[in-house]
Amino acid sequence: QVQLVESGGGLVQAGGSRRLSCAASGRTFSNYHMGWFRQTPGKEREFVAFISMLGLHRYYADSVKGRFTISRDNAKNTVYLEMNSLKPEDTAVYYCGADRTSNGRYYDAQEYDYWGQGTQVTVSS
Repeated sequence: QVQLVESGGGLVQAGGSRRLSCAASGRTFSNYHMGWFRQTPGKEREFVAFISMLGLHRYYADSVKGRFTISRDNAKNTVYLEMNSLKPEDTAVYYCGADRTSNGRYYDAQEYDYWGQGTQVTVSS
């Protein structure tokens, strides 16, 4: 089992920045690929960013590329999502997920084995 706890959400003005954190406990954190997803009411969970076990590979959704940065600190069992130039359409509940065996479908929420409870990010215009 891996327990994930997101933090850092809140209200931010358009154009502003926010850093989300996801702290992991349980199994060895460095054995998991990590992803950030987001979800709004009535919609499916949407891929945002992915980072491989050792941080060598990172992928982003087109909608956040150039604005968001995913990183991880395996010594602290934490993955981060640095969000810049935020837009109202970035408003969502943000979730981190842990994937033990990536099959290349890093953008598919079904591939992830564990999820946190989510943290709300609201971007005001």
